[in-house]
Amino acid sequence: MRGLRLLSLSVATALVRKHRQRRTSESANDSQHAQRVSTDDGRRGRDADKPAQIPLAGWKDVFYRIKDEVSEDNISVVSAGVAFYGLLALIPALAALASIYGLVVSPSAVQSQFANLIGIIPEASRQLLIDQLARISSAPNTNLGLTAVGSLLLALLSAMKGAKALIAAANITYDEREHRGFIKLNIAAFMLTLSGILFTILALGLIAAFPIIIGYMPLPGGLQPGLALLRWPVLAVLLIVGLAAFYRFAPNRTNAKWRWVTWGSVLATALWVIGSALFSLYVSHFANYNKTYGSLGAVVGLLMWLYLSAYVILLGAEMNAEMEHQTARDSTICNGAPIGQRGAYVADTIGKSKTKR
Repeated sequence: MRGLRLLSLSVATALVRKHRQRRTSESANDSQHAQRVSTDDGRRGRDADKPAQIPLAGWKDVFYRIKDEVSEDNISVVSAGVAFYGLLALIPALAALASIYGLVVSPSAVQSQFANLIGIIPEASRQLLIDQLARISSAPNTNLGLTAVGSLLLALLSAMKGAKALIAAANITYDEREHRGFIKLNIAAFMLTLSGILFTILALGLIAAFPIIIGYMPLPGGLQPGLALLRWPVLAVLLIVGLAAFYRFAPNRTNAKWRWVTWGSVLATALWVIGSALFSLYVSHFANYNKTYGSLGAVVGLLMWLYLSAYVILLGAEMNAEMEHQTARDSTICNGAPIGQRGAYVADTIGKSKTKR
């Protein structure tokens, strides 16, 4: 495992170095290009104040650049690194989840609600997570003493590995360099980790409470099951909001306006739901990881699902970045700062046109 960590770190370092060199070499060209582009070119959306104002020709530019950036940013390899660190952070995150949510519900309730929440992932991987959560929940020391608080903090700090990997990946997709200090970066990673756990607790509570609330409503019996299904669209909306917040706050740049991070979060959520369902179907009916990898089959399936999740999240980030790159208007919270003084690479430069007029 130590060798895998060193190999992953070496690959990540090489990718970041290559990414920085590419950005440095392109910065001057992008600045000259920005001066040549007419900011009132409405045919390509250079004057767009929000994504909905980008015309069809502009969207062609955006999608052409997304295709190029996915390759140049090595999103496939970066997603693999995020998945690896996500796997390392998963068990500590489950421990933190059990510690916090277990304060208000029983261990059995935590396990059953968690099983409903992750029903979209492959069966073997789902059972692996449920078994791990059952093992953690059944452990003693559920009081609120110093030992329990210390264990919770240790679990959160261990789970930060995945959050740091996501932050590094977000910087790559937004063409940013990480120059936050050690303390600020770790605070950001800690808040991202804690937010993810609290989001999971909120989702678990919604799964448990929604049918109960509907049961108390004076509704016809045939209508209640249909309304109970509304919890899943509500969860999807919460996921969209959570991803939008990640795209806005994780990269080391001036925060983008909310309207410039929402479209990518909608795309990532839709692709994640569809991709997870198709991957689960593929594993259940076509692939046999247990036959190929033996006892590691469930772990490999989980790692592949984490890779898929990381890939669609970064794809949403690429979409947001290239939408900002399409307009000359200020897409950050600087409120009209001139180009070059906005504190964000994709807002301070204008993406090149990839199609003919």
